[in-house]
Amino acid sequence: MSTAEKQEEMAAQGVKYIFAQFTDIHGAAKGKLIPIAHLEDIVYPGAGFSGPSIWGTGLPRTGPRSEYYGRADLATLQAMPWLPGYARVVLDGHVAGQPFDVCPRQILRKQVARLAKHGWTLNAGLEPEFFLLQKGQDGHDAEPADTLEKPSYDTKSLLRRRSFLDKLTTSLDRCGLGVFQIDHEDATGQFEVNYKYADALKAADNFMLFKMAAHHIAEEEGMLFSMMPKPFADRPGSGLHFHLSLADRDGNPVFAADQDRRELGLSPLAYHFMAGLLRHAPALTALCAPAVNSYKRLMCGQSLSGTSWAPAFIGYGNNNRTTVARVVYRRIEWRLPDSSANPYLALAGVIAAGLDGIESALEAAEPVDLDVYEMSDAQRAELGLQVLPQNLGEAVAALRADSVLAAALGTDFVKEFAALKSAEWIEYSQHVSAWETARYLERF
Repeated sequence: MSTAEKQEEMAAQGVKYIFAQFTDIHGAAKGKLIPIAHLEDIVYPGAGFSGPSIWGTGLPRTGPRSEYYGRADLATLQAMPWLPGYARVVLDGHVAGQPFDVCPRQILRKQVARLAKHGWTLNAGLEPEFFLLQKGQDGHDAEPADTLEKPSYDTKSLLRRRSFLDKLTTSLDRCGLGVFQIDHEDATGQFEVNYKYADALKAADNFMLFKMAAHHIAEEEGMLFSMMPKPFADRPGSGLHFHLSLADRDGNPVFAADQDRRELGLSPLAYHFMAGLLRHAPALTALCAPAVNSYKRLMCGQSLSGTSWAPAFIGYGNNNRTTVARVVYRRIEWRLPDSSANPYLALAGVIAAGLDGIESALEAAEPVDLDVYEMSDAQRAELGLQVLPQNLGEAVAALRADSVLAAALGTDFVKEFAALKSAEWIEYSQHVSAWETARYLERF
């Protein structure tokens, strides 16, 4: 459709305003409202924003490079059913008339284009976990009746939240996401919504749409929707697992194979891709677990919340949820990301790492089919299972040191991202917590 036809289509659906949306370096949805009559203006030259006002752009305050233009990708234009009269369109960042190298969506576009040169498409199914909380006397927490010691798959709490879940599901389905499973997760107040997979760029766009819908509907229902990785020390955190597979130009699965000596149903190319992920896992941690709080989930010691499904060790196995990669149904589940990850950056990093594995013909080690958390340090060392970075500072250092990912994602991006996250880590490290005060104030 032409821009005019799109405009007419939206107007016929009662749309008056378009939310011209981009995603900042932190993974937050940003943008501005545009009256439907001005749709063509945001296709070209684009919606204008002050570049330095956007996190992580590194743009100056003066001159032609101070203006950030978001150009609408009309393929993403659709009404938002939870907000009658409003539609969303996703923006691609441009600066001085060129695609902006530090725009997360442009970074992912480049990696998708690298795959396309091989004739491949990365399909990704993202599994968002989140907390639904409500205000109480002591702050936000789960609804009062959600108190089971082991709340996994609790039907009672699930049905008590049916109003929010029904509105969310209906809205997402009308946007074409195809919700097929909803469950109560391992922590009180924690849920997961699964919807159908898509190609990498659309999967990232869909995840941002999911977050926008969930935030708004929860607010209308008098609740707080949170994707903080670990909001409670004594409960499991929220992951954002990526189910990954490659398809060729005809849609045939590239990762699947009938003959596999490891009996996992994977092709040699899939193992190369896996080896790339595992080699670059330390650097990918910065992109997949980009918050200080992420490492309360990824810690490798004894968890205060009991059983942990968060992967702290670099390895893979057959349906093994205790390693960073899990092989299931002839695809790779990448279990490193948490719900604070910017989906464009995390997926771009995954593609870059996987392509390095393929192009360098990296060999994957043997699978680990034991519970890694039940092993001793000596047993893990014998299997060569290294630990992921255990704080944001370590992860950023690993990203800075990874020349392959820097070349793929862009040195300007790595510089800006690392500087921003290093500052976040230093600020946190200098903060004096209530735990420290309670422990040390009267001790010395």
